[in-house]
Amino acid sequence: MSAAPALDARGIVKRFGPTLALDSVALTVRPGESHALVGRNGAGKSTLVGVVTGLHRQDAGTVAFGGAPAPAFGDRAAWQAKVACVYQRSMVVPDLTVAENLFLNRFEGGPIRWGRLRRRAADLLAEYGVNVDPDVRARELTVEQRQFVEIARALSFGARLIVLDEPTAQLDARGIERLFTKLRELQAQGVAFLFISHHLQEVYELCTAVTVYRDARHVLTAPVAELAKDDLVAAMTGEAGAGASWHVGARAVREEAAPVLTAEGLALDGEFEPVDLAVRPGEVLGLAGAAASGNTALGETLAGMRRASAGRIAVRGRTVRPGSVPHALDAGIGYIPEDRHRQGLVPQRSVAENATLTVTDQLGPWGTVLPSRTREFARSMIASLDIKTRGPGQPVSGLSGGNQQKVVVARALARRPVALVAVRPTAGVDVKSKEALLAVVRRVADEGNAAVIVSDELDDLRVCDRVLALFHGRVVAEYDSGWSDRELVAAMEGVGERP
Repeated sequence: MSAAPALDARGIVKRFGPTLALDSVALTVRPGESHALVGRNGAGKSTLVGVVTGLHRQDAGTVAFGGAPAPAFGDRAAWQAKVACVYQRSMVVPDLTVAENLFLNRFEGGPIRWGRLRRRAADLLAEYGVNVDPDVRARELTVEQRQFVEIARALSFGARLIVLDEPTAQLDARGIERLFTKLRELQAQGVAFLFISHHLQEVYELCTAVTVYRDARHVLTAPVAELAKDDLVAAMTGEAGAGASWHVGARAVREEAAPVLTAEGLALDGEFEPVDLAVRPGEVLGLAGAAASGNTALGETLAGMRRASAGRIAVRGRTVRPGSVPHALDAGIGYIPEDRHRQGLVPQRSVAENATLTVTDQLGPWGTVLPSRTREFARSMIASLDIKTRGPGQPVSGLSGGNQQKVVVARALARRPVALVAVRPTAGVDVKSKEALLAVVRRVADEGNAAVIVSDELDDLRVCDRVLALFHGRVVAEYDSGWSDRELVAAMEGVGERP
């Protein structure tokens, strides 16, 4: 007899006011299984996670763990013993040590015996094969180490089901490999994982089964090995052949025209060695590389977020003051940051306020900001980028991830930049939103401007006319459009040869 499912959710209905967020959906995850849950933003994935982790009470349907009904709603300790969620943004407390994070909110009355606490933490980490010093402060850990600590903490409560919500969004290729290795080890111990990701290649690498939601409904559940990628994308979007629709081919670059964006001998100590760049009108340049390659630092330096230690940046021949965001904006550089949560949005503020942060000088006379003009400007951006929102006044925190990213893009485009720098512009968004966001970057170039995409995502880089691969701070290869996955990945990993 097979063991009872680690998770068995059936007929789940959830409404938020008039909005039907889940319409009789189902999900079953077996012990020792990595089961992917995929779908476009707004498909119902986050709501389902809220239901099966005890954050939301369903309006109809049942949830069971290991064959037993889910705990009573609100019994936090009982839910922790069944399931835990490791989110894209780490929930560890950075100023506490690993040991303190592992036992946070679990101290009983009386004085804390710190030596015993550290020994218990070391034993717990060793039990699950997590090679982390319990005395180190969480802020000093890498992203995947923080995830391992959160997983170990969840398992210590007795949970045998771990929800991983976009766990690779901030990891480079080696970090992803280490994470997946650890997950497979835990699967062998019977731990089940519900894996939520917009990176479909990772679904095929890690998971054995996949469930697709679309428009709050269950569309299909199938073994990953029996589902073609095009069929999976079609199930997510409801459009046959959608899998290849956003792999845009290279366009005509005006080779004879003067470059829009140039960098000469640009360097940043400890991040990247001197590099020369020239991005021409109509061109999208890709800067490919893993997290430690220096490509992100190079993109941030081009946008004025970092001050170069050497070299010069110019836009249409005009030198840009090093390390000055205002001067970069005035010179015509737009910027889409890597982390929309930390660098891109003010979550308590409205869509309109976030979209117009870079153009407040244009929203009223004599330095004033007129609400009517702000709303009017925001409405035009909402329409242009097809941002799904109740209106300009909606708090940006209430939007889906893809629509939040569109607000960040709206702000970058608000000043009509002549050079757009986009760092991992599609991180944490669904397939359809990726298509829209990359089309926006492409459109900037097609209008006679220049664009730079900084990413290690191959699908981001497919829209580029030219790609530079960086490894350990050096440009190691350059490719025109038409590169193969194998050669570009090899270059990013330092095993490729310069063509």
